Amino acid sequence: MDVITDLILALSKWTRLHLSDIALAIMASALVLFGPMLNAWVRRSIGHLNFFMRTLIFVLVCAVIYGLSLIYLTPILTNALAHLNNYILAPMLLTIFILIGIVADRN
Repeated sequence: MDVITDLILALSKWTRLHLSDIALAIMASALVLFGPMLNAWVRRSIGHLNFFMRTLIFVLVCAVIYGLSLIYLTPILTNALAHLNNYILAPMLLTIFILIGIVADRN
């Protein structure tokens, strides 16, 4: 049991050095996975507008919403992950990436 605990602690300490990159990877993966649903909703919502307005709104949604979420939500996720203790951090990150993999497989 001590070997597993030591492994978790070592992995957590290593990942703590790279939390901003890990949070960016999680955010980017989430946007890739859930972006098509947002895009479909935007298309349905603006389908009645003319071509110029549809294109403008779609570009704004893609550039602004996705860009701002990467810029502003990544540090929030980094801070949230930084508050986890070393016994929880590595298993939590492993769980998050497994869930992202499951969702990606189903899509």
